[in-house]
Amino acid sequence: MNRSPKNRTIQKGDPVIEVRKLARRFGSLQALKGIDLSINRGEVFGFLGPNGAGKSTLIRTMVGLLSPSSGTASVLDHRMPEEADILRKHIGYMTQNFSLYQDLTVRENLDFASEIFGLDRYIRKERIKSSMDYYGLSERQDQKPAQLSGGWKQRLALAVATIHNPEILFLDEPTAGVDPENRRRFWEKLFELAAQGKTILVSTHYMDEAVRCHRLALLKEGHLGALGTPSSLTSRFDGRVIEIDAQPAAAVCHHLDQHEDVASTTQLGNLIHLLLKEKPQDSLQLIRTMQNTLEKLNFSVHSIQMAAPNLEDVFVALTQGERMDLAPNHKSHDRKK
Repeated sequence: MNRSPKNRTIQKGDPVIEVRKLARRFGSLQALKGIDLSINRGEVFGFLGPNGAGKSTLIRTMVGLLSPSSGTASVLDHRMPEEADILRKHIGYMTQNFSLYQDLTVRENLDFASEIFGLDRYIRKERIKSSMDYYGLSERQDQKPAQLSGGWKQRLALAVATIHNPEILFLDEPTAGVDPENRRRFWEKLFELAAQGKTILVSTHYMDEAVRCHRLALLKEGHLGALGTPSSLTSRFDGRVIEIDAQPAAAVCHHLDQHEDVASTTQLGNLIHLLLKEKPQDSLQLIRTMQNTLEKLNFSVHSIQMAAPNLEDVFVALTQGERMDLAPNHKSHDRKK
């Protein structure tokens, strides 16, 4: 059980962030267009969208670095950015670029951050030690960031962002350019933090990361295009995905891309993942027709069958302009590790 800076008792599942009709303009460019969100304590909440969708602008507005052009953003009952200073000790922020001081060692970066966040000098030493132990940095405490690999820089950046034990953690594409093994370890730490009751907001381009979030907001051109758990988002595309094993796969893809009912095709090894624009009335009839057509064109067809949709299908549909009704906020979560 935590308390907000205004002493409201916040339990797991209670809202800690409220965004209402949030808009942000940069001159003639409107980066955010009327965003509505409610994010609960203990959630790992993801933002997914193409470059320029507004993910970073939304996070920077919620941490108080940008002022809304209209609408409101409230964090722990405090309006941003007017009351951002009050929340400085309650939130952590990890930017796209590792916000580390290159001339300082690992220990010195943590020490400087703990001082900036106003930690009492009597507990600073113990907090730094426990943070280095928790993130496995103890053996690298005398190294500078330039001497660290991308994965270790990432760990240090997360340690710096959490040195003051914040209630909410904002992560803006924190794993960009990091190898899969280090990304997996990074997410293990995020779920450990969420289990402690911390709320984590993370933007990502990686589908394997997005599917691990409790809930996702898909953004496109400043709009909130879809909102829900990964399973609720993908379930909207049940009956619209076909998996084809046919050769030569590249030529089959090229042919199917021209079909008026096909939204997209993706080659996955020898298989073709096909997303339909709409759910067919008779899936079996469509499969038989598709197989006959491909065989008449002298393609070698081994199998055609319906398949389960994935988040990439949701992402592709959104970027192609498909409208999705927003799902309501959910108290229950898909907890996936």
